[in-house]
Amino acid sequence: MSHPDDLLLGIAEEVESQHSSRMSLTVVVPGAVITGRLAPEALWKQRVAEVLRDSADLHHFARLFAVSPAGDSDSASPRSGRPTHLHFHLARILQGSVGIPDTGGMYRVAIEDVSAWTIGDIRYSDQ
Repeated sequence: MSHPDDLLLGIAEEVESQHSSRMSLTVVVPGAVITGRLAPEALWKQRVAEVLRDSADLHHFARLFAVSPAGDSDSASPRSGRPTHLHFHLARILQGSVGIPDTGGMYRVAIEDVSAWTIGDIRYSDQ
């Protein structure tokens, strides 16, 4: 979206301000449909850093995700202070009738790349 949807921005702001990770969302971006829960940026970074720290090969990347003590966000627009990214956890890329990965992953999506969205986490059933 060249002019991000105000409703989507409002959702992102609410997730950031309430520090909630309970909002489920599905977005359409170029080449993918991503479904999962939104997380505040600081919580998302903390979880990514934890995973990287536990990796023998990737632990040195964990510092890139360290959250500053002030909790400053690097995904806010310098002009407006509004979020520029959505931070998904427990998320899957929908491909056909399956979600990849099965258990959910961590995705950072630029709000300007979202062409469509809906509230909720899309799940498939075999029945």
